[in-house]
Amino acid sequence: MHTTSLPEDWPRPSGYSNGVLAKPGDTIYIGGQIGWNEQGQFDSDDFVEQIRQSLRNVIALLAMAKAGSEHMVRMIWYITNKTAYRNNLREIGAAYREIMGKNFPAMSVVQVVALVEDRAKVEIEVTAVRP
Repeated sequence: MHTTSLPEDWPRPSGYSNGVLAKPGDTIYIGGQIGWNEQGQFDSDDFVEQIRQSLRNVIALLAMAKAGSEHMVRMIWYITNKTAYRNNLREIGAAYREIMGKNFPAMSVVQVVALVEDRAKVEIEVTAVRP
């Protein structure tokens, strides 16, 4: 599907890749997914639970495109609280692996002041390439 790009003398990243080389195929762009369910309602205000739901939403959209997490080449996470992110890395990592498996695309995490939906604590964008 794709290979990671990492110079030999760089430290190995944990839970993401610094670069990804995608083989030719169909590119899938998934707009920012927040932690609400398929009815557009929040089931939780918990930071980790919103991440879990955002990831489930990404998987649902990938499936609609006949793709899976293994096709992801890039993720951008917009979070409203860097401290909550750092304090919950273990739980976030467990949720990620549970939903996405051991697929680690190039990834950025950016703290923002707010998201458009007032209750949203995270928004995740994905680019995937399906061969």
